[in-house]
Amino acid sequence: MNHDHGMGGMAPATQSTNGTSGMHHHGMMMMMHMTFFWGKNAEILFPGWPGSRAWMYGLALILIFVLAFLVEWLSHSNHLIKRGSSNVSAGLLQTFLHAIRVALAYLVMLAVMSFNVGVFLMAVAGHTLGFLLFGSTMFKKNTEVLSYEKTSDLPPMSC
Repeated sequence: MNHDHGMGGMAPATQSTNGTSGMHHHGMMMMMHMTFFWGKNAEILFPGWPGSRAWMYGLALILIFVLAFLVEWLSHSNHLIKRGSSNVSAGLLQTFLHAIRVALAYLVMLAVMSFNVGVFLMAVAGHTLGFLLFGSTMFKKNTEVLSYEKTSDLPPMSC
C-alpha cells in the first residue's frame, strides 16, 4: 500500500522558525526560503544556479534585470510590425511577440519567487528603466500623447 500521498516518495515539507521550508528527498534536505532574504546563496530558476560564487550571483541579477527590461521593451514597442503588412503576417508576428513577452514575464516572476531581495530589486529596476525609456513620455518627440495614438504592437499585459 502506498502512503506517500502523491508526493512521489518525498516526505512532507517541514517548516522551520527561520522562514525556510525543507523537503526530504532521498536522504537530502533541500532548503527553500519562504520569506525575503539577503545573500548570494540563492537558487534562481534552476536547481543549483547560480551556486555560491559571487560572480555567478551577479550574473544572475544582470540576467533578471535584462529580462524585466525586455518585457517592458516588448510591451511598449510600436515599430516591430511594418505598415502595409498583411493581416495574417501581422497577426502571426503579434502572437509570437506576445508569447515571448509572456514567457519572459513569467521567468521574471519565477525568479522573484526565489524570495531573494537582490533578485526582487533587479526585477523592479529592469521594469522601471524599461518603462522610463519606452513607456513614459520623457523621451517621446511629441510630449502630448493622444488617446487614440497606438503605443504598442501588442495589447497591454493584464496579469
